[in-house]
Amino acid sequence: MSALLSTRATVVLRGADLHLLQTNVISARSFGIKSTLRAQKFMAKLARQDAKASSSVTVLKEIEQSQDPLVEDMPRELRIPMTPLPIRADTMERRWGTKDLEDLDIGVRKHRKPENIADTIAYYAVKSARKPTDVFFRNKYLHRSVMLEVVAAVPGMVGALIRHIKSLQGMRHDGGWIGHLLHEAENERMHLMTWMEVGKPVLWERALIATVQTGFFAVFSLLYMVSPRTAHRVVGYLEEEAVTSYTHFIKEIDAGRIDNVKAPAIAVAYWNLDDSATLRDVVLAVRADEALHRDTNHHFSDRIRAGRESLYEDLDHADDKPHIKY
Repeated sequence: MSALLSTRATVVLRGADLHLLQTNVISARSFGIKSTLRAQKFMAKLARQDAKASSSVTVLKEIEQSQDPLVEDMPRELRIPMTPLPIRADTMERRWGTKDLEDLDIGVRKHRKPENIADTIAYYAVKSARKPTDVFFRNKYLHRSVMLEVVAAVPGMVGALIRHIKSLQGMRHDGGWIGHLLHEAENERMHLMTWMEVGKPVLWERALIATVQTGFFAVFSLLYMVSPRTAHRVVGYLEEEAVTSYTHFIKEIDAGRIDNVKAPAIAVAYWNLDDSATLRDVVLAVRADEALHRDTNHHFSDRIRAGRESLYEDLDHADDKPHIKY
């Protein structure tokens, strides 16, 4: 959509003050993936206004005359860009430089030893799937990353969908998993969007990737319905391999075999990196995300095995806040 929309946003803050936020010319396409940087800046303006008064924000917009009736009829909820949030909460607190990313303690060599038959099957299934990938991609780590993220973005969405349906069918609380799984899926998708900006896979590679993803989606969906505990263990081991692959990626950059180009704008915005960030910084950030997914999915598997799926039962709650289950 090429039409430009001129808007004036009246932001009503529940608190002591009322603040007026004006946005000059916002493209109707500002909600797309490639405009993440612009959307982040827009939301940052809202956050700054909100910080002066209250964390609860109601956005009311007066829409000036437009030539596009589709834009005029857009519900006000859709006029606020929904930008992806990083998986690590501390990412947006400050700008991240190379040293900050290198100092993150992510447990590069961390490995969960199989404890039963199901764990062993999950471990060797992932290990066997890595071998053809190594043969096919060899040291083409950019293309390997695209393949990895296409697959890695599936489990979170599948898990969230199945748990959502089970929550509806059973008319019971989910235990707090759905939001985390959706966040994981979105985070992996942002990894893919980043590598698409850098790697530029050709048509036949896209076809191969789509085929692999379709097959993995079908197999993983069936596995999650049969044994969610094993499914999460598979993801845990998959993320262990991802951490290993990105570690090799970093070594290739350090050895000069992969150009350490400037980081794409979408990565700088998403991980709140320094403006001078490079490809190596992006790989460090992605590896840190994968390490968190590794730990999360192993923990999910452990919780299912222990029969303590509800996260709320083990969380600390302030006395003045009600214990609400979702």
